Amino acid sequence: QVQVVESGGGLVQAGGSLRRSCAASGRTDRIDAMGWFGQAPGKEREFVVSITWSGGRTNYADSMKDRFTISRDNAKNTVYLQMNSLKPEDTAVYYCAASLQYRLTNHFDYWGQGTQVTVSS
Repeated sequence: QVQVVESGGGLVQAGGSLRRSCAASGRTDRIDAMGWFGQAPGKEREFVVSITWSGGRTNYADSMKDRFTISRDNAKNTVYLQMNSLKPEDTAVYYCAASLQYRLTNHFDYWGQGTQVTVSS
């Protein structure tokens, strides 16, 4: 089992920045990749970005790649999401997730509880 816990959400003004953290625990040796997803009000959850645990290969949603940056600290079993130039339409609940076979399946197996990011205009 793997547990993931997000932190760092909150309220920010348009144009501002937030840094999100996601800490994994448990069988972290099984993690192949971690990722972030966002679910805006009334919409389905959407992929934001992923990073492979070894190699650090990243994959961004096209709409996010210029403003969001993912990084990882393997020693701390933590990934970070730097969110810059935030827009009101970025308002969403953001979820962190861990994948055990991302490079084979693109499937995420373990999910955090989600934390709210609200961008005010």
